[in-house]
Amino acid sequence: MRLEKIIARSRVIDLHGTDMKQALDELLTVSLSRFPDLKQEALLRGLIQRESTMTTYLGKGVALPHVRVKLGRRYILAIGRSKAGVHHDGTKSDEPARLILMLLADEKARNYLQVLTAIARLMDDDHFVRSLIDAPTLNDLHERLFSAFGGLAAKPARAAQQSRVNRMMMRQAERVARGAGCSAIMVFGDTFSGPADLRNWKARMRSLLVTRALIDPAQFKGVFESVIQVRTFSKQRLAQLRSAILVGITRGVLNFTDRVCCLGGIAGSNQLDAVVLVDVGREFQTLLTQHTDLLPDDVKPEVLERVLGIATELAVEGREGKPIGCLFVLGDTARVDKLTKPLVMNPFYGYKEEDRNILNPFMDETVKEFSSIDGAFVIRGDGVVMSAGSLIQASDNDHALPSGLGSRHAAAAAISVVAQCIAIAVSSSTGQVSLFRRGVMLPLMEKGKFSAI
Repeated sequence: MRLEKIIARSRVIDLHGTDMKQALDELLTVSLSRFPDLKQEALLRGLIQRESTMTTYLGKGVALPHVRVKLGRRYILAIGRSKAGVHHDGTKSDEPARLILMLLADEKARNYLQVLTAIARLMDDDHFVRSLIDAPTLNDLHERLFSAFGGLAAKPARAAQQSRVNRMMMRQAERVARGAGCSAIMVFGDTFSGPADLRNWKARMRSLLVTRALIDPAQFKGVFESVIQVRTFSKQRLAQLRSAILVGITRGVLNFTDRVCCLGGIAGSNQLDAVVLVDVGREFQTLLTQHTDLLPDDVKPEVLERVLGIATELAVEGREGKPIGCLFVLGDTARVDKLTKPLVMNPFYGYKEEDRNILNPFMDETVKEFSSIDGAFVIRGDGVVMSAGSLIQASDNDHALPSGLGSRHAAAAAISVVAQCIAIAVSSSTGQVSLFRRGVMLPLMEKGKFSAI
């Protein structure tokens, strides 16, 4: 759904309370004025109960309290700003929450976790959060949120981004793509200051947009067939290339027989300057080993994408300033369970599946916190984290690994051979992120180079 549809100016307020309960009561008061059938006391109890179960603090002074109840409508979103700050038990070092985004969701809303993730990803931008907190008026705050969520306030492409060179590059990329027999053009939107600057893309063949931003594909309906989100910490040209093609394959947007024309430039430069042709099958030939089912049947594409995002963040950021190595095993959990044993007590045992689903944005910090535990994360194909700190008891002597890789990568290769799963390893020494399928390794990112090509 388009997030701007659930933002109403009447539900954007300045908060007066100094603790979370008071803030939530204020937000519920303005939210329920048009919905007399909803009981404020019951909703407040539900929100407070969730706060006591798992923190909803995102960091950077932002909290995202949420609850699922019988609403009769899909979502209600209310935003409260507090310049003085609201006390939140989930913050570190007594950091106050200055922006509270309260989400009420109907118990039958199907894309609940996706909506939470979209909001959380938007609030991951320090500059954007600060612009909301420091907005001169509530009208300005609402307009900035509305624009960021894909509303009508989004700006059209600017003259500098529709320069003669960019127009020429677009025309020539399509000409090259047709002449080379490409099935699609892949445009790297982070070349521009914002993906919205590509609304005027007018290619006459199938086009895909790659961006690090989490945006609603509906914004580009009729412009791009699909929007692929791939996080990157690099400003190199086409740094997301290999990961973007991998995501395209798992979604069914690309096939192994495709040839793709890639068009991009240096991130944030507003200047297209590179055209690259990629034969998908040749790019992934080693990994496929005569198979075409790269993604196991029980693993959802969005789960793989989310784990890749967390692995990339861990590779670059580490934990508390120290490099982190970790291992994720996705899919075929019935078989994987027989080949693992716990090294520590399972920290995820006993929690609701929705709360320990990797698609839940509040799981990011939890996974990162437990990433320092020896052993692997075992994740079900639908995203539910089954365990952490699991020892892999599988052996494989048929696949040789590059020199310098240790037991973590050996375990990743072995489990991907004996089970229909995907293993993703992060190297603590190099920061490289590698994907394993059937014992074959595919490097996706190297910390030193940040290049996915």
